Amino acid sequence: MSTAEATEGKKSKPGWGELWRAMGQRKTGFMALFGFASGLPFALFLGTLFAWLSETDVELETMGVFSLIGLAYAFQFLWSPLIERVNIPLFRRFGKRKQWIIPAQMLLGVILVAMSLSNPTNDSIGWFSLLAGIGAFASATQDIAINAWRIDVADEKATLDILSTIYQMGYRLASLVGGALGLIIAARIGWPQTYLLMGAILLVIGLVGMFAPDSVSSSEAIRTQDDEELLALRKAGELRPSVRNKALAAVGLLWAVAIGVVLTFMIMSLTFAPEDRPNPTDFTLNFGPWIIVATVVIPALIAGWLSSRKGDNSNLLTEDQPVREGGSFVLDHLYRALLLPLVEFVGRLGWSLVLILALVLTYRICDAIWGTFAYPFYLGELDYTNDQVAFASKFFGVGAIIAGLALGGYMLTVLGRMFTLTIGALLAALTNLLYADLAVGGARMQAGSDAIGFTALIDFLGNAFFTPTEGLAKLTFTIMFENLAIGIAGAAYIAWLSSIVSKRYAAVQYALLSSLTLLVGTLGRGALGEMIEEQSYFDVFILTTYIGMVAVVLCVGEWWRQNRAAKRGESGVVTPEAQPAE
Repeated sequence: MSTAEATEGKKSKPGWGELWRAMGQRKTGFMALFGFASGLPFALFLGTLFAWLSETDVELETMGVFSLIGLAYAFQFLWSPLIERVNIPLFRRFGKRKQWIIPAQMLLGVILVAMSLSNPTNDSIGWFSLLAGIGAFASATQDIAINAWRIDVADEKATLDILSTIYQMGYRLASLVGGALGLIIAARIGWPQTYLLMGAILLVIGLVGMFAPDSVSSSEAIRTQDDEELLALRKAGELRPSVRNKALAAVGLLWAVAIGVVLTFMIMSLTFAPEDRPNPTDFTLNFGPWIIVATVVIPALIAGWLSSRKGDNSNLLTEDQPVREGGSFVLDHLYRALLLPLVEFVGRLGWSLVLILALVLTYRICDAIWGTFAYPFYLGELDYTNDQVAFASKFFGVGAIIAGLALGGYMLTVLGRMFTLTIGALLAALTNLLYADLAVGGARMQAGSDAIGFTALIDFLGNAFFTPTEGLAKLTFTIMFENLAIGIAGAAYIAWLSSIVSKRYAAVQYALLSSLTLLVGTLGRGALGEMIEEQSYFDVFILTTYIGMVAVVLCVGEWWRQNRAAKRGESGVVTPEAQPAE
């Protein structure tokens, strides 16, 4: 356990009591609401929407346009600098983060209501798809702001660990409400009424969210903070504008090209004939990694170069300068939005950034890749029915994830962040062996299910919905334990990822780190698919177990790094957790 964690543990009695008391705090209540508001649109736009379109006999070629919705979530980091630095008139009085959260939630509510009043047929699909597309961008924007809000408002009572856990609980509950429960509601009252209900829920959350606390909670405070940051760029000892502007030109060009590529793809997808439209999956696979390289990897290297320039006095200002106007003022703003978050991150972490990026790329790799192949494995390889898979993955699976999140939150308060992160990685890796057993018959899973009476429970519950097959218990048993591990690992991972970013640049730094999952996910799916075809699912699960163990080793390395950083912090080195709220 790190020194910071040990100190925190002495301040209050750890355990379920602390977690329960924290859930009674005002911030944690709003965190649950914001987590729910974040998960509900994702489930509606990327899940149940396709069920609605299928029932209205929309052509598959037309339905393909809706796959563009996923790009809003995949490339949300491209507009994260706007959320970090742009203030919205009229809404700015709600606070730095809430000025984006509240209008996004209200807009989402209005869009869902408008969709409920529309008729998604082939003749009117254009308006319907436009609403869905705007809704997806509003949802992704809300996600950026909510992640930054969580990091900003964390304190000793509502800790970052607890807020991260509660956020994910709300998110997972929303995925159940917008997914499985949404299908059930639609079967009884219809799709328009279901989306009307979901829109009303988001409108209510948006209204209630106005009363949530914010770290910078007034227009005057936001203006003051902006002015101070611009003044800081021109203080003695900072980089000369000529040096900064060279780096800004390179990074600006890379971001402009990346955004241009995404916009070009979207325009082609919306305006070309169905047979000529580019494939979203191919685009993400072929261009996604290069977009990450252009907007994250190369700018990070440039940020490292800028940090190294500070060691040369010839590159530094010798006296304070006033804030400039005109073109220089614009360049200062652009530098603060695009490069300063990376310069701070690279400068603070140094070569430790290599370890952190490796951990980000490997910790959730199995989840990022496996989702695409889960249903082909359940339905094709194991011959389960849709109802049986839904029963195991939606009913027991979601419940197990929420239970895992609760257990993960408890472990975070009792055992510390890094211990829980490491245990979560280990459990997530070992659950691949459960699937490996399932791939060769599942004898061990069946024996374990029988031994604890789980098989009898599944047979009883299954009879209430459908005729259970002999192997349903072992499938449910496997999914339940996997999702329990995912919950524990997810609670620790989000808490850790939130802890290593700076509060001052939370929106950009968190969005950029999260985007790296896109890189490993898109690259890994193709290789995994070929391995499944050439070898077997059993071999794939053994491989992913080894990959998961790499993440365990990296967790141990990060644990050691944080312990060293805590010791250095005692002599003046400030860790992210020790940063004051901005």
